[in-house]
Amino acid sequence: MRAYYFDNVPGDQRLAHDSGNPVSLETLQSLGVLHWAIQLDEDGNWEVEINNVAKNRGYKNRDTINVTKEGLGDAYESKIKTFFEEHMHEDEEIRYILSGSGFFDVREHPHDKWIRIHVTPGDLLVIPPGIYHRFTLDEKNAIKALRLFQDEPKWTPHNRSEETDTNPYRVQYLKSIPAVSASA
Repeated sequence: MRAYYFDNVPGDQRLAHDSGNPVSLETLQSLGVLHWAIQLDEDGNWEVEINNVAKNRGYKNRDTINVTKEGLGDAYESKIKTFFEEHMHEDEEIRYILSGSGFFDVREHPHDKWIRIHVTPGDLLVIPPGIYHRFTLDEKNAIKALRLFQDEPKWTPHNRSEETDTNPYRVQYLKSIPAVSASA
């Protein structure tokens, strides 16, 4: 996993858009974004580690998503557009990358800057409920991820708006993160 500030230069969303300004794991943690590096291996040890994280965090259900033209078929282009719209969820978004790669962008509060997180195989990323975020593939156009859920999956994205700014999950999220100075 590598995190940095998004450069906001117009162009293909699947490009790196690396501003050259890295973001530390501590900064991500202060925003409620969690990361584990769990090495994939042929012996299945990664599954033991995933099961431990799932047990500790109360994740009871899981499935696998294959975000490729082949995996999503005719829905591919519309899904890619939907994933890249700024939104929040009322549940954690948990992804363990099995193959391929992509970008999760999260909004840093209160500066409203995008932080781009490049995920590759072995990365386990948890995005908290209430944080504005988006996802896109990188130039390889493929990612396969294990999705974990605390209960039944809730797929409802709440696109950013005045209404979502007052959503109870958004309000709770903002209360859960520390106040940050305006120096970033």
